[in-house]
Amino acid sequence: MATNKNQHFVPRVYLKPFTHNEEDRFICLYNIDRRRFIECAPVKSQCSGDYFYGQDDKLEDAIRATEGAYGRALTRIRAPNYHLDHENVRTLRYFWLFQHLRTEAASRRAMQMTDLSQDAIGIANEEFKIGVKEAVQMSMRSFAESIHAIDDLNVCLIRNRTTYPFITSDDPAVLSNRWFIHSPITRKRAFGITSAGLLAILPLTEDILFLAFDGDIYTIDAKKGWAVARNEADVRALNEHQYLNCWANIYVRDKSHSKLIHNAFISALPRRPLARHRINYAVRDSDERGYVRYRIIPDRRAEPHTEALIHFEAVHPQPGSWPSFLSKKPTAFAFTNDTAVG
Repeated sequence: MATNKNQHFVPRVYLKPFTHNEEDRFICLYNIDRRRFIECAPVKSQCSGDYFYGQDDKLEDAIRATEGAYGRALTRIRAPNYHLDHENVRTLRYFWLFQHLRTEAASRRAMQMTDLSQDAIGIANEEFKIGVKEAVQMSMRSFAESIHAIDDLNVCLIRNRTTYPFITSDDPAVLSNRWFIHSPITRKRAFGITSAGLLAILPLTEDILFLAFDGDIYTIDAKKGWAVARNEADVRALNEHQYLNCWANIYVRDKSHSKLIHNAFISALPRRPLARHRINYAVRDSDERGYVRYRIIPDRRAEPHTEALIHFEAVHPQPGSWPSFLSKKPTAFAFTNDTAVG
């Protein structure tokens, strides 16, 4: 049985740089539903739940090891004259993926997907529903299966040289894709971890942000692993991903930023998707040279059929702007087999 009852899905080692005086006791939060700013929220009650990962000692030990490696990496990164090295590149990549999959928001999106599938096929059976704990344990298995899918991403750290802070949230490890969102070829398609043009975003402190990117698509002017954000608009563009992606709370260290947080969230609100998944329902249409063709219909009741496919599609937020230092390569290239696989 797991020895730690109160399990955090955003770990305290991650939230600590955003707490008051980095003392790991209190943090400022903005709740997006109530539009309320709380100056001194206890960190121990943030982003956690009783036995959130279940009661598996081995899983708890693995989580503790991952968080410990991240904490050691962050200490090194914040040291004077630090140059990004291969060991910490790997640690940060894996921590981003782990954090991207492990949050309550990610688990609830998985739950919503199963609910949508039952609605699509007309099944209302509690036996097929999953809870948060089941969903997060599924995510942990997904982490083990997809850990090497991001090994080819380039990594840099963004140094914030403005007075406008990086913020974080209860779902801070953001997956985005500027190329997929804006390219005429891919604009109407969903993307995932293995898609060309991937961007992985994770604020580390108020003045440092982790950014991993597809080096075949983008270029960033970085020296010894660091790029510099000197334009406040660039910091705002990176922060917007937290407003678009968070589940309930935005976190910031300084209470003086309360109005800044509120105004930025209200500005981003129209771009927050109402749902994070959509379902395409396709019926068997024809057989051609040994291949079966399916045709999408608006609803399972739209026409009689005996065979169908259900396709889940992730809905990703589309930010209003992108940082100016992230440029598309003139020689950008990607490969596809012209299917939804990528």
